[in-house]
Amino acid sequence: MSGHKHHDHLDWDNRGEVLERDAEVMSPLLEQAFQWLQGFQATPERVLDIGSGPGVASSLLAGLHPGAEVVAVDGAPALLERARARAQRLGVPIGTRLAQLPEEIGDLGSADVVWIGQVLHHLGDQEAALAELAGLLRPGGVLALMEGGLPFRFLPRDIGIGEPGLQSRLDAAVDLSFNEMRAELPDKVAVVEDWPALLDRAGMKHIGTRTFLVDHPAPVDGDKRSYIRSTIENWSKFAAQRLSDEDNATLARLLDPEDEAGVPRRPDVFVLGARTIYLATTR
Repeated sequence: MSGHKHHDHLDWDNRGEVLERDAEVMSPLLEQAFQWLQGFQATPERVLDIGSGPGVASSLLAGLHPGAEVVAVDGAPALLERARARAQRLGVPIGTRLAQLPEEIGDLGSADVVWIGQVLHHLGDQEAALAELAGLLRPGGVLALMEGGLPFRFLPRDIGIGEPGLQSRLDAAVDLSFNEMRAELPDKVAVVEDWPALLDRAGMKHIGTRTFLVDHPAPVDGDKRSYIRSTIENWSKFAAQRLSDEDNATLARLLDPEDEAGVPRRPDVFVLGARTIYLATTR
């Protein structure tokens, strides 16, 4: 759920620890979003977390709705095992369901709340997937879709090495990589990403949009610092061919744990970004 800065060719099973840590960094945003969602569906009986990964959102939802059946849905068995272990550790009940998306969406059963966070963009035909998800909603049920927002920032404009403005150039390069990822997806269909209009076309009624902030100012603790470093490392793999030699050299220094200018040692790194959530209900 950590955003579109990941490529679809990654081995999700083996990235559970990183995905769980990343989602924990995002948890203040999720907590705010789920409290907002409660205003539209306060007492759900069944909640689906579609593309749950290691279950950070699932466990939060289970904690907010102790009477509900909360089901983490994912296509990676190792991530579902991690979701079960997390829920047990936190003392909240969740179920898990192994399902490939989008092929098995229709087999998941009905629900009062369907949460899908930063997952839809990994599916080739986003509009068709939304129509399938709409079919899961019980009367009065709510679908919550998290897509887009603002790019995350980790570094000051001038970091004292290389040309200032590195992160903006890195964002532009990663966005091109994201476009390539979308173009290579099976059954890819191009759509205008007007999410309220897409929700309406999928047979639902758009009922609200809000954007929530993640704000961890400097200095940050070890987990957030590790998240920043691994995210920049992922981005640099996708962006390297589109960046100058100077920018690539700067990235190498940022990723070097022994370099005083590197992320592991810098006092000025932070996490600041936003994600937008769209709500829709049955007509």
